[in-house]
Amino acid sequence: MPRFSVIVPAYQVQAYLPECLESVLGQDWTDLELIAVDDGSPDGCGEIIREAARRDGRVRPVHLPANTGLGPARNAGIARARGDYLLFLDGDDTLTPGALSAVAARLAATGDPDVLVHDYARTTWSGTAARNQYAHLLARRGPEVFRLADRPELLRLLMVVWNKAYRRDFVRRQGLTFPPGYYEDTPWTFPALATAESIAVLDRVCVHYRQRRRGSILRTTGRGHFDVFDQYDRVFAFLDARPELARWRPLMARRMTDHLTAVYTAPGRLPRDARAEFFRRAAAHCRRYRCDGPAGDAPRRLGVRVRHGLVRLGWHRAFRLLAGAQRLRRATARQGGRLLRQGRQAALGLHYRVQRRLPVRPDHAVFAAHWHREYAADPAAIEAKLRELRPGMRTAWVAAPGYGDTVPPGVRRLRPGTAAYWTALARSKYLVNNVDFDPRLVKRPGQVLVQTHRGTPLKHMGLDLQERPAAARDTDFARLLRGVDRWDYSLSANRHATLTWERVYPAGYTTLEYGRPRTDRFQHATAQDVLRIRAELGIPPDATALLYAPTHRDYRRSRRPALDPRRLLRELGPGFVVLMRPHFATLAGPPYAADVPQEPPGDGVIDVSGHPCVEDLCLASDALITDYSSLMCDYVNLDRPVVLLADDWEAYRAARGIYVDLFRHPPGPVARSEDELIEIFASPAWRGPRSAALRATFRSLFCPYDDGHAAERVVRRVFLGDEGAPPTVPLDERRPAPPPERARRLAVPHPAPGPTTAHASHVAMEIPDRLETDRT
Repeated sequence: MPRFSVIVPAYQVQAYLPECLESVLGQDWTDLELIAVDDGSPDGCGEIIREAARRDGRVRPVHLPANTGLGPARNAGIARARGDYLLFLDGDDTLTPGALSAVAARLAATGDPDVLVHDYARTTWSGTAARNQYAHLLARRGPEVFRLADRPELLRLLMVVWNKAYRRDFVRRQGLTFPPGYYEDTPWTFPALATAESIAVLDRVCVHYRQRRRGSILRTTGRGHFDVFDQYDRVFAFLDARPELARWRPLMARRMTDHLTAVYTAPGRLPRDARAEFFRRAAAHCRRYRCDGPAGDAPRRLGVRVRHGLVRLGWHRAFRLLAGAQRLRRATARQGGRLLRQGRQAALGLHYRVQRRLPVRPDHAVFAAHWHREYAADPAAIEAKLRELRPGMRTAWVAAPGYGDTVPPGVRRLRPGTAAYWTALARSKYLVNNVDFDPRLVKRPGQVLVQTHRGTPLKHMGLDLQERPAAARDTDFARLLRGVDRWDYSLSANRHATLTWERVYPAGYTTLEYGRPRTDRFQHATAQDVLRIRAELGIPPDATALLYAPTHRDYRRSRRPALDPRRLLRELGPGFVVLMRPHFATLAGPPYAADVPQEPPGDGVIDVSGHPCVEDLCLASDALITDYSSLMCDYVNLDRPVVLLADDWEAYRAARGIYVDLFRHPPGPVARSEDELIEIFASPAWRGPRSAALRATFRSLFCPYDDGHAAERVVRRVFLGDEGAPPTVPLDERRPAPPPERARRLAVPHPAPGPTTAHASHVAMEIPDRLETDRT
């Protein structure tokens, strides 16, 4: 008896069915059966199911002689199911990676409830994804297990079958079956929720609900949409048969009215000559099942009450006039909002021009990073050192809404696009950023702009992206160069970075080859700092913490990580935790929550995607797993193991371009697949002498000036006029050894043995001083 029976009906979805089946069979939770029902499909669905059954014994094919519809096809799957729980998936949708593991963990934690409700995301043909707008209803609050009466707001979720897991014996005991026709989910979902003695929720996207351009039932014009009336007749017949559920009648009547009006107003569903008939039947249904409930259950918005009243009265023309008026009001509001925004922008532009005529303030500095995200990276390190060395300087940080709480006390917070923001850009003498400022910025005489960049360039940047359309996308290179012309200083961590920046961003700036200011923290952190950060993150004291921080993939629409952290932890056994840190470009935008699988808490996986300080994450970890991220160039300063997962090396190199051959010059072991990565961590080699020697050589190439004083050098050169700037002493000329080794010995639970001088020298001789570059 498997834990899960996943039932997939298929009819004319041959283009999507292979991906659907693979999303189930490729789950890391393998205790399942996949019941694939060929619903008399005239295309290749039947053969696709037969081929899947030949490849994988967990597939149980069902071939119906004729098309019966979604409901009867699901019933055929239920009749053959043997699992503890039933899950349903349409043939053009997919499970997200790790979904079944998350469902299994939640079921175990809540004592196997009758129904588990999880989340979904809508994905479009263009590759965008958006999480369910009512996802907040799945947040944990109150009892872990409850009945529908305790949380009736769950009925606001989409009334579909595939966003829930159902205990099979509960389904059998209640006699739940699917009716024929369209909207077959409605007479299943409500009875299931209303009769369940125990319900639990899982705040995680488990299903990607595909919004097809064509072929979807909901986008098909026809009289099949009249089936919605029969489905609600079944719902109210169910309520009439169970007097104890009478309390739900008023709510279901309103839900029905909302649903019927949604079908009526949806473009393209009803034939034009059938719209009046549909409205008459809707009015009859609303009158038949009308039931006034408690005042608290009544619709609160006046527009909703009026719309419901017009439907019950059967006033078709008045309803159409109201719907037209509402469309006009929304269009007018959009146009008015657009005019207001344009007026506001014009006023801000005038304000900015006025401010540029006023004197520049020599004691004001503006900092920003990562397109107005959190207080972080090199600009943050420079800002902190500036306040220390020049207390009279007034500093401000540009932070978008949601990131203001990361700005430390004593630093003014600026919201981008406000009058205060444009005043600061117009009148502050110093401007520091690791990306470009607003292209409307006009750099005035006397202003100083410092570009810190976002790390050592391992992948192609700047003008080199002209040869990489997948990475460049719609980059305006002329505008890019206009922004570069505003730079006064370009910060560089090493000679490779200097030569690259000056070639791909050609302009008249001065290069400051001073090291990475953000790595100063690594040199000054104590063992107590490390233990405190680990405790804040919830890392057990005796655990080995692996920080997984992949870079962004320009050539992929999907943002899913290459590494399955749960599989890695299962293979490594107890004693390890994984800190999941997606790239900030991957996190940007609404699709993140839908497209990047969120790992449920516990089981050794810690989601640190929202942590404001990646340097703290580096200090808290015992090893770094990455791919082509420049974070490796900073992390080696800690003298802790680095392992690369280069599973798509050829594709990434072709799409983005690579300056440094990481197979010839790696900071540690390199895996070409997840299996190889597991093999590396299963042996002691990942933290052995060879790994340490590679790391030492890599550090000598890319971190020659990271001595804990990079930010001070920048501040003294740019802000203080070279007053006592510490010299830049290359790593191989420094004595004694830098502090991170001491901090590592004190803080890391499983320290890697240090390299011997002879072994390190031998490896260094194998790697030439001049880096190989890839111009392919």
